[in-house]
Order: sequence, then structure tokens, then C-alpha cells
Amino acid sequence: MNDSVAQAAGALALLKQRGKPFTAIVIGLCAAAAAGLLTHWLKGQFAPWLLLGLGVLAGMGLLGLLGAVAGLVHLGSMPRQRAFFDGLADAIDEAFAVTDSRGRVVYANHPYRALVSQAGLGRMVGVENLYAGHPDISDAIYRLAQAARDRQHISEEFRLAAGSAAAGAKADEPAWIRVSITPIAASLGQVFVLWRLADVSQDRQRQESAFSRLQYIINYLDSAPAGFFSSDADGRVAYINATLSSWLGLDLEQTMDGRLTLEDIATIDGKQLLLGVSPRAGKERTDTVDIEMKTRDGRLLPVRIIHRTDFDSQGKPQPSRSLVLRRNAGEQFDAHESELQLSRLFNTAPIAIAQIDRSGRVTNANAAFLKLSPLAKRGAPLADLAAEPFRGNLSDALRQALRRNSQIPPVDIALAGDQTRTVQIFFAAASLDSGEYVQTIVYAVETTEHRALEVQLAQSQKMQAIGQLAGGVAHDFNNVLTAIIGFSDLLLARHRPTDPAFADIMNIKQNANRAANLVRQLLAFSRRQTLRPEVLSLTDAISDLGNLLGRLLGEKVGLRVVHGRDVGLVKIDVNQFEQVIVNLAVNARDAMPNGGTLTVRTANVTVEESRKINPDQMPPGEYVLCELEDTGTGMPAEILEKIYEPFFSTKEVGKGTGLGLSTVYGIVKQTGGFIFCQSELGKGTTFRIYLPRHYREPAKEEGETRLDKQVKKQDLTGKGTVLLVEDEDAVRAFASRALASRGYKVLEADSGEMALRLFGENHDTIDLVLSDVVMPEMDGPTLLKELRKRGAKTKIVFISGYAEDAFEKNLEGQTDFAFLPKPFTLKQLAEAVKQAMES
Repeated sequence: MNDSVAQAAGALALLKQRGKPFTAIVIGLCAAAAAGLLTHWLKGQFAPWLLLGLGVLAGMGLLGLLGAVAGLVHLGSMPRQRAFFDGLADAIDEAFAVTDSRGRVVYANHPYRALVSQAGLGRMVGVENLYAGHPDISDAIYRLAQAARDRQHISEEFRLAAGSAAAGAKADEPAWIRVSITPIAASLGQVFVLWRLADVSQDRQRQESAFSRLQYIINYLDSAPAGFFSSDADGRVAYINATLSSWLGLDLEQTMDGRLTLEDIATIDGKQLLLGVSPRAGKERTDTVDIEMKTRDGRLLPVRIIHRTDFDSQGKPQPSRSLVLRRNAGEQFDAHESELQLSRLFNTAPIAIAQIDRSGRVTNANAAFLKLSPLAKRGAPLADLAAEPFRGNLSDALRQALRRNSQIPPVDIALAGDQTRTVQIFFAAASLDSGEYVQTIVYAVETTEHRALEVQLAQSQKMQAIGQLAGGVAHDFNNVLTAIIGFSDLLLARHRPTDPAFADIMNIKQNANRAANLVRQLLAFSRRQTLRPEVLSLTDAISDLGNLLGRLLGEKVGLRVVHGRDVGLVKIDVNQFEQVIVNLAVNARDAMPNGGTLTVRTANVTVEESRKINPDQMPPGEYVLCELEDTGTGMPAEILEKIYEPFFSTKEVGKGTGLGLSTVYGIVKQTGGFIFCQSELGKGTTFRIYLPRHYREPAKEEGETRLDKQVKKQDLTGKGTVLLVEDEDAVRAFASRALASRGYKVLEADSGEMALRLFGENHDTIDLVLSDVVMPEMDGPTLLKELRKRGAKTKIVFISGYAEDAFEKNLEGQTDFAFLPKPFTLKQLAEAVKQAMES
């Protein structure tokens, strides 16, 4: 009984969904009465007359329910409404049907019923059965059925062959059918599906016709006697016709994958000319450019391109339309061969050239001009090329050119967006042709590198001049210091430490030594100091400095030393290298007043790695790197450019000589190395020193080691005759007394000529010549060459305030001499003479 009631409820719902609410109410009352009768009967509570009445009502309800479901019973105005909606559905050209959850058709309009009839089916069926038996569209029908079960919206189009028995197919031509499904929710959770079928054959025919027409046009364009292509703002070629593809030797099919670019078919200058158009919103621009295109085998094809670019409302460039005309000699452009040559000269010129109209805009430009800046484009104002401070001068010069002023000086500007780059612009005054205005010509030459070279040359000349001055001052000052230190040693030799004058003499000598250190800094800057290089490892040298660096840096600054593996050997003066490290460490400490870390690293640098460091200044080779990195305040660019200049200092007055980094630079350069600095304000500074890697020669260097062991001797007395040649009276007097006090016989000469005369008179007795290098009339190297010409084998020791290598080039291969740099002490003089006598 419950199942019967549920089926009745479902039927009532269906009646309500079919638009028969009144019928559903009446039948519902009858059904309710029947349910009530059943209830009283089960409880045994009913009268006979009531049983009879309720039975009549139940029978009427059941008969009415069956009649309504069958469509035989109509109550009220529902038949008229049903007729209206049926007529409305039938009037729609599109065929549709409604199916329930089991796929049964519960409603269909006349066009759909006609399709079913046309298919020769005797009963109403769904779309699945309507097109059953056609494997060519079975996949689409399956997808539709699956979507209907999953309650999804979906649409499919399929083609019915001409003369097919399927519904919708025509006898003489194929048909295209679009089937769409839409789920419809109903009461009691039941879902219906609306199937719509539309004949879209005419739309398909129009599309095919349009496609055929387009293909027809493309075929004509492909076979045109001129080339054609279209490219976007990024240089990608969207289309190229068969003619141009044939000219360039390209496979037409391979040009359709979207990977072809302007760089593949044109030179770099040609690409720049085609893309160098200033955007103007809502406008279009057509240019005629003569360029060379690249064929597949690398040949250049001269062409003239009529290039049109459109811009949308936001100024974004749209794909171009570019007509390509071939410029072969002997063809239709033969009469304009001179024009072609001029155009090619214009576009390939290394100097930037542009034409400017009355409004100040660039109307035409070659590739060199367009490469100057992203703002250098055809159609853009010339003034936009210059940075703001330079635009006034550029605009004034342009106005003079427009007034046909022939005396327009060149204008120097910095480029907008990158003021480190400079350009010099020349103007050719505008001319008139038959009374009409002809555009102004401008020539632009980038001067960035030239100005940088000028600055470097000026700096180099300034540094060289200062170095020469420093070297000269140091040489003369060394003579004075030699005399002061030497006579101080002579006085100290005659005074005991308890003597009251001993302390005064020591003060004189100590201050003279301080002055000598300052002179050594000047010589280091001018690269004229004397170096005593030896082969050593940077790892050992820096390790020996560890304690000293720790005391120099103080408690606030931490020291971190990182050594590379198997760091190579270098040949340096260890004392001078220690001075370099100490100077850089002190500067790092001063740059970290609030504390920080100084990191010292060593590492090997291969030939390949050296090529990437600074190829303009450092030649490739094997180097050993010593890097000092601090976490200090850093330096701005304007300070970084001047750090190696002598007497330049960022410290307060009285807290620095300004010779620290210039000395470092001089020592490193004289050693044959290179030093580079990298600094960023607020992040710290890094100095990198690259020293040439040295490979040990065992035999030679072992001999040097044995010689070094023989140098130092406690007994500095000797015997023999020494010819002393020195033009400075004070130095000569000190050296003569010092050598005489050590047991030597001394012959004095104040010039090279006098030394030759004395040598000629005493050549059999002279054992050693001790000569100054720089002297008037005849210098030391000349004296040595004259002695050798006369067959003299006498040993010679040079003394000089300059470095040894400063005069070695004047000796013409003579190497049999020793060297003693000024200033020297009495002990150093005695050691040098003793060693030379016994070597």
C-alpha cells in the first residue's frame, strides 16, 4: 500500500510539473480519502455507510488519476494553457526534447518529432537512439549522454554525410548539427535534461566560404611579385609570404611555427631600423627603409621595405605590414642604383645620422642613431634624447639650424636614462629646395669612451708628473738623510751611552730614520724604491702578520683569515708587502668605528679566471690573489676614483698623510701585480691584489740561499783600496771617514771624469769602486761602461736614492755590480763593501 501511495505522489508531482495543479489537488483529495478509509478499516473504527462513501470517493480518485496521467481528464482552464505552450514550443525552429533521469522523452516539440519521423522511427526516442548506428558521430553522442547523466552543460557539433538516413541529413549535401544539453531541476529531487538540436549548416558554409576566400587571397599574396611579412613589437615574424621565403631560401612550412624572428631574416641594423618607431596612440606610421636581409646561406640581399606600423589607443604597436621590394642590379631599380647606394651608405654608416623636421621630431634615422638610446626612435622629439640639464642647449642649437645658421658649434649632452654616456651632436643647417623647407641633418658621435680615456690620460700624466717630482725630491732628500744618519753614526761611535750628548745624537738619528721612511713612501708611490724580492708563500707571510694585525685592529674589529688550498708562490719584497697589508688593515679599521670584521683571503687564480677579472688592465696569466674585505662604511663612486692619488685623504687634518694607498699602489705595481678596489656605500670595501705566480728554480735559488748566509758577518773591518765617487760633499765625507775607520784606504772623486783619472793612476791598487748613480757630466752607469771598455775587472758598488731598476736599463746588459740604496747607515755601508770585497 505504501508503494502505491508513493507512486501516486510521483504521479501528482508529474502532473504539477506538466502544468496541471488543479487536477493534482482534486485527485490528491480523493487519494487522501482513500488513505483515511484504509486507516479506519485497519483500526476497526468505521460505519457501513461511511465505508460505502469513502469507497466511492477512492474509486473516483483512482479513475481521475489514471485519466489525468493518460491525458484524458482535463479540469479547469489547463487544456487551453497546454495548447498555448505546445503551440509556442512548436513555433520554435530549434528542435528540443526533455528527458527524465532514465533518458525517456517526457516532452518534445514539433521540430523534434519531425526529426524522429524523418529518421523512420515509430516511437518517440531520445537523441542517443535518434543517432544510433552512426559510428562517425558515436563519440560525440557518448559524450553528450555522459554529460546528461552527470548533470553538466555541454555542446557538441558533428557532421552528417549527404544522403545519410540520420535525422537532419539532406539528400544532396552534408549537414552540420549542434546538440546542446542543459540540466533542469524539478521538485522531489527529480532532474530533467533539455536537449536542443540546431542545424548550423549555413554557419558552417559561411565559415568555409570565408576560409576559402582567405586562402584564395593568401595564395595571391604568396605568389605576388613582391615579398611581404608581418612582425610584432618583439621582432617575431607572424607571417611571411612564399615569394620572400623563396628569396631568403627558407622552407615556407618551417616559417609557420612562430619561431622565426627578424634577426633570422635581417641584419641587426635592419632590425633596429624596422623596430625603431616611437609609439603614438591611435596613429599609424609608414616608413621606407633600405636594408639588407639575410638568406639562409649567409648572403646579404639588398631590399627596400615599405613598413607600416599601427598603434592602438594605448600606444601599443600592432603587427606590421611590410612590403619588400628586391633591389637587384639590372632589374627595375637599375635607374635608381645611385639612390640605393646612398641609402645603404646612410643606413650602414658607423656615425649616427638623423633627419629632423620643423617640430623637432626625428623623421628618418640610420641604425647607428637608433642604437644610441631606447628613446632614439623615428617620430620621437630629438630633445628627448638628452638628459634634463642638457635639453636647453640641444633645443637652442636645433632652433639655430632651423634658421639656417651655418655656424653651429657641436653640442655635448648626456643621454637621458643613462647620464654616464655622453654624445656630441653636430648640426647641418636646414636648406631650402625651390623655396620649400628641407629637413635638418644631425650627426651624433658617442664620446663616452673618449672622455673616459681623456680622464685616464690626464690622471696618468698627473700621477707620472707627481711621481717624477716625488722621485726627484726623494733622491735629493736621501743625500741629506745619508749625511745626517752617517755623521750621527760617527758621533755615536765616539760617545758612550752614559754621555749626555748620546741621547741627543740618538734623537737626531731616529728623526732622520722617520724622514727616511717618509722618503720610502714617496719612492714607493713613484715606483722608484729598491725592492729585495724573495720567493715565499702568501700563506706564511700573512700568518706571520697575524699577531701584528690583531693589535692594529683593536678589540672592536675581528680578524678572519681564510687561506686557499695549495696557494702558489710569489716573488716579492716581504717587508714592502707587509707594509701593503698593514696600510690596508689600518684603513679598514678606520672605516669600522663601531666594529666589524676584516677578512683576509688567499687563493690561486687560473689563466681562464684571470681573463674575466679586468681584461683592459690585467693581462691573462696565473696569479695569486690576496683579498682584504671589511664590513665598514664603504666609499661612494666619486671617492673611489681618487683613492690612489697622493695626499688625497678622507680623514681629518693631521690624521693621515694621504700617501697610504698611493704607496700601496706603487708597491704592488712595482712588484708586477695589480690591485683593484670594489666598494659600496654602507656595505664595505674589498681590495683584491693579484700577484704573478712564481715557480721555484731549485738550483738557482739554493745558490742564492747559500749566498745570503754568507752576507752577514760580524767582523766588518777590512783592507784594500776603495775609489769613492760621490758629488755630494757631505755624503762623500761621511763615507770616506766610515770606510777609513774600518781599515780601508779611500780615494775620493767628486765626478766621473775625476774617477777615471784616479783609476788610471792607481788601477793596480784599486780593489773596489763605490760610486753614486746620478752625477753631473758622467753618471755611474757611464762610469762603469768606461771602466769595462778599458779592461778593468774591478768590482763596483752603486749607491743611489733611486731604485736599482731605475738605472739598470742604462747599463746595456752589465750585471756585475752590487747596489746600496740611500739613505744608509755606517754599518750598512761597511757590510756592503765587505760583501763586495769577499764575493
